[in-house]
Amino acid sequence: MRVFLTTDRLILRRFDESDVENLVELDSDPEVMRYLTGGRPTPRETVRDELLPWLLAKYEQPGGYAQWAAQERATGDFLGWFALTRNDPAAPPDEAELGYRLRRVAWGKGYATEGSRAIIRTAFTELGTRRIWAQTMAVNTASRRVMERSGLRFVRLFHLTWDDPIDGTEHGEVEYELLRDEWAARRDSPNSSP
Repeated sequence: MRVFLTTDRLILRRFDESDVENLVELDSDPEVMRYLTGGRPTPRETVRDELLPWLLAKYEQPGGYAQWAAQERATGDFLGWFALTRNDPAAPPDEAELGYRLRRVAWGKGYATEGSRAIIRTAFTELGTRRIWAQTMAVNTASRRVMERSGLRFVRLFHLTWDDPIDGTEHGEVEYELLRDEWAARRDSPNSSP
C-alpha cells in the first residue's frame, strides 16, 4: 500500500487494481451520486475500464496531483476518496482543484473536513500550490460546509448548460477558493485553525 498521507483517523493511499469493487459500491449509492448524476450509478464497466485506469495514470504524472483512496485508520474500511487535481492543462501550474466523495457511513463525522485540511496543508507546504479551489452545485449544502470548514471561501455563483440537467441545476454552481498566503496567515494566528 502506497500511502500519500495520514491524519488522526484516515489513511489516504494510492488506488490500485483491487479497488474496482470499492469504487463501484461508492458510485452505486443514489445519495452519494445525487449532486453528480442525479443518483444514477456509474456502471461497473466504466469504473473498471475507464475510471480506475484514469486514476492510476495520474500517479505517473509529475507534481503530486492525484486522487487517493480514503481508509479509516482504526478499521481499514474504505470510506471513499479525496483528490487534488489539475485536469485543465491551460490552468496555472500552481493551482489545483480539491475534491472528495465519501460513503454515506462516513457522512457527518468530520472525515471530509479532516481529509481536505490534510490535503490543503500538503499542497501548500510540499507541492508548491498557490491556490486551491473547489466547486459544487449551489444546493449541495453539505459539500459547501466542508469547503468552508476546510478554510475555503465563497468566490462566485455561476450557471452552466447541461445536456441532461439534474434537480437543482437551475440554482447554479458555486466556487470556493483558498490562497496559500491566506492559509498561512490563519495558521500563524493564535485564534484560528486552518
